Amino acid sequence: MSLSWALIVRFTVGGGQRGFTRVVALASLIGMILGVAALILVLSVMNGFAAELQKRLFSVTPDLIVEPAAPTEEVLNQWADRLTAYPVIQASSIFRQGTVLLQHGTRSRGVKLLAMDGRGLREVITLSDHIIAGDLDQLSYAPFTAVLGADVARLLGVTVGDEISVVLPRLTVTPLGIFPKSRALEVVGVFEVGAQPDASVAYVSLETGDRLMGSMAGWGVQAKLTERARVDELTDQLLSLNESQVKITDWRASQGSLFAAIKMEKLTVAILLASVVLVAAFNLVSMLTMSVTEKRSDIAILQVLGLSPSRLLVIFLGHGLLLALAGIAIGTFLGVALAVSISDLSLWFERVLGWVLFDPAVYYIAGLPSELMWNDVTMVAAGALMLSVMASLYPAWRASSVPPAEALNYV
Repeated sequence: MSLSWALIVRFTVGGGQRGFTRVVALASLIGMILGVAALILVLSVMNGFAAELQKRLFSVTPDLIVEPAAPTEEVLNQWADRLTAYPVIQASSIFRQGTVLLQHGTRSRGVKLLAMDGRGLREVITLSDHIIAGDLDQLSYAPFTAVLGADVARLLGVTVGDEISVVLPRLTVTPLGIFPKSRALEVVGVFEVGAQPDASVAYVSLETGDRLMGSMAGWGVQAKLTERARVDELTDQLLSLNESQVKITDWRASQGSLFAAIKMEKLTVAILLASVVLVAAFNLVSMLTMSVTEKRSDIAILQVLGLSPSRLLVIFLGHGLLLALAGIAIGTFLGVALAVSISDLSLWFERVLGWVLFDPAVYYIAGLPSELMWNDVTMVAAGALMLSVMASLYPAWRASSVPPAEALNYV
């Protein structure tokens, strides 16, 4: 063992330190462990929530939408065929959409009414995977039927087999006056994705939507991509066709702001929790400063024996970093272990304590999701190490600058 390493270990874990200095060192170690572990755990939980929400929302959100300025049936079919020709397109279909008011008895709810064919419902948005009551196939062969979101059905107080009235933004002139156009629909299914569409969307067949909304509805072609990350590349290719009278949007137009907000929340929480690591780094400064003060005579003797100031700088820098590295290592291990097992631990606590930490009726999830990303772990560990190096530099420089004659004068 080299002299420098031996002195680093002796100064860190050896005797000779005052009791208060040991307390500050222990506080710095515990703070580093808790800060690193909490950062990794919270970032993993937020990643889990984002991934869960993304999976649910994208199952009923098309990746790409093309809306021609003159959406005739011929133009829409041409666009559907054109999109299918791209290898990155997994499926495409025509759709119609409009805003309507659903009524049942004295209850009413405004929703977005989406009209699609069977291919669009199954291959573009995979609605069939989220049907909790009824049969999605009835939309295709039974006219004037609808599939409602679970929250819409609950707010209207309806179930499969009940009839609802859809009030359209169109007026009907009668001898008794002018009234909004309405039509009765039969509820043939209820879907639940555990997100905002449950309370704001209803689906009908393409034929029913055409007869209900007519020319007032928005027409377009929706598509599902094999790789959602290639949406920019596909959009550029479509725009290069010089189709000036067409509007091309992707999933970021409807859901991008939500995930941007989640990303911002993740960054904000990370900055707040980083303050724990920062406090641990300040404790490290205090501990090293007190350690240098206690060992002034030892430093002077080492200088008299020929130890250079640069070696002293390295020794006291290593003295602080050894303690910090121990805290970072333990905190990283603890954070990774908790991030991997937090979902099972939350369910275990629910069984043992008899509490419901996450009620599915409120949060749409039955446990605490977690997704460990190693780049987050690397960033947390590297950030903590950088703060530790910065915290150790000044006390180490003070140790290398101790005048031997002045220090030995008080021995």
